[in-house]
Amino acid sequence: MLVLRPVEPTDLPHLQQLARDSLVGVTSLPDDSERLRERIASSCASFDSDTQAQGSENYFFVLEDQEQGRLVGCSEIVATAGCDGPFYSLRNRHFTSASRELNIEHGVPALSLCQDLNGHTLLRGFHIDAALVRSPHSELLSRARLLFIAIHGRRFADAVITEIVGYSDDQQRSPFWDALGKHFFDLPYAEAERLCGLQNRTFLAELMPQYPIYVPMLPQAAQDCIGRVHPDGQEAFDILEREGFETNSYIDLFDAGPTLYARTANIRSIGQSRAVTVRRQAQIDARGHYLVCNDALKGFRAVVAELDDRPGQPLALTPSLCAALGVTDGDSVRVTAL
Repeated sequence: MLVLRPVEPTDLPHLQQLARDSLVGVTSLPDDSERLRERIASSCASFDSDTQAQGSENYFFVLEDQEQGRLVGCSEIVATAGCDGPFYSLRNRHFTSASRELNIEHGVPALSLCQDLNGHTLLRGFHIDAALVRSPHSELLSRARLLFIAIHGRRFADAVITEIVGYSDDQQRSPFWDALGKHFFDLPYAEAERLCGLQNRTFLAELMPQYPIYVPMLPQAAQDCIGRVHPDGQEAFDILEREGFETNSYIDLFDAGPTLYARTANIRSIGQSRAVTVRRQAQIDARGHYLVCNDALKGFRAVVAELDDRPGQPLALTPSLCAALGVTDGDSVRVTAL
């Protein structure tokens, strides 16, 4: 059985392997033992915290194959983007110029460095084993974070964002980076992203151009990257789009990948999930696939299961599911359709 749970210090070796296999651009999963150790410690402190308000906490989850005793995925929630340093994006909007004498008005798209998304809750670090791509467990890895937000809503903002990895080729080259960022850093795209995973992104963002970049002045290959999703990032995009997330006028400042945005109350797994009481039962007449989690903080657990969820009735769970979730008769769990 695959179970999503908070990260633990003993997960470090497995996380390092996931980091080696992760997509370039997933900067929240650096292939560096010390940085990962710090990330784990910060997450453990966040889960231990008794705060009832949005702050600087980050919540790192891992997907564990309990039979094989290994990790097959990870994902994260940052309670407040920009809390520990500005959260930079590029805002893609039209600048309009006009001439009364010539009776001409013309709009030109331009990219401007901004911090508009500071204060939003941020989803990041989604990575799953290649064998599980496009499986129900990808849904579990991404959407269980949303169930966690539903249960512990006071810890998070009223809007959620995520940056989807933008396009780069098989040689890890980004046409957008080569046309813009490389002129200011003289670094390959993969190296710039690696540095972002090891250090605060602020020091790189502060060297980016402070004035608008007119999109038509960029090479066509770079323009084509704006809002384009890397093929390996498409699943993460699709899952959250089904949840009600939408693209907006913000893109990643390194690879121009899209930013997704949703009001917290409008997210499907938050608005449509239900708290139900557990009934321990030896066998279940399953009628569909569901995501189900307990309502704990540090002991948070979530699984995918075939269940018979009937409104107004307790939710029947087998002994093995109860054990995986750490619940028993009469406890409360949250459930939503897959």
